[in-house]
Amino acid sequence: MAALLSAQTAVITGASSGIGAAIALCLAEEGARLRLVGRNSANLEAVAQCARKNSPQVLTYLADLNSDEELEKLKSALKHDCETLDVLIHSAGIIAMGGFETASPADFDRQYRTNVRAPYVLTQALLPLLRTHHGSIVFINSSAGLSARANISQYSATKHALKAVADSIRAEVNPDDVRVLSIYPGRTASPQQAEIYKAEGKTYRADLLMQPADVARILVDALKVNRTAEVTDISIRPMRKIY
Repeated sequence: MAALLSAQTAVITGASSGIGAAIALCLAEEGARLRLVGRNSANLEAVAQCARKNSPQVLTYLADLNSDEELEKLKSALKHDCETLDVLIHSAGIIAMGGFETASPADFDRQYRTNVRAPYVLTQALLPLLRTHHGSIVFINSSAGLSARANISQYSATKHALKAVADSIRAEVNPDDVRVLSIYPGRTASPQQAEIYKAEGKTYRADLLMQPADVARILVDALKVNRTAEVTDISIRPMRKIY
């Protein structure tokens, strides 16, 4: 089955940690060529070094998707470096917690730009390549994109919007044999999740949460589904419910 992905090129945002890093390493094991995007230079290079043990080619791009200038540079670089593109995976995302009455509009803007606008802009820029190669677009969403909870109204709103973007794109590109998948993980062990637990005043137990590798493996298996079918939405949550 690995041969299905071994000749393919994948772009992964948010690849310097968490789910994005796990996806990069999982695809590397399949022999895919990788284009890894992240904000943390040291972490991104560490992931790239591990990926190079299995992947025939790994390129890295340091970018803050909140910045229009950096987003434009990233678009240009990816267009230049991707002769072909088979998989585009949007894993980058940020969260700012707070009650509705006091949550900062500036935080809302920042989350919108990273969680919604950046995936939209990158997909728009790379869609011609994906159409040519009958590729796949993957949005790593969140369980908050399906059901909103208290104190994350802004984050949930951006993730609901991301679902709408994915669903609309799917309807437009399916006729060109491009597949679109949204994945909605529940709480997953990651540095971001550790910060969320801290903000909630709860004890962080990574061993009781879903692991990034769990999400990565399910994603890769979905990419391998025969082209006569399309997996559109996957919800995953920790076996132990400790919210």
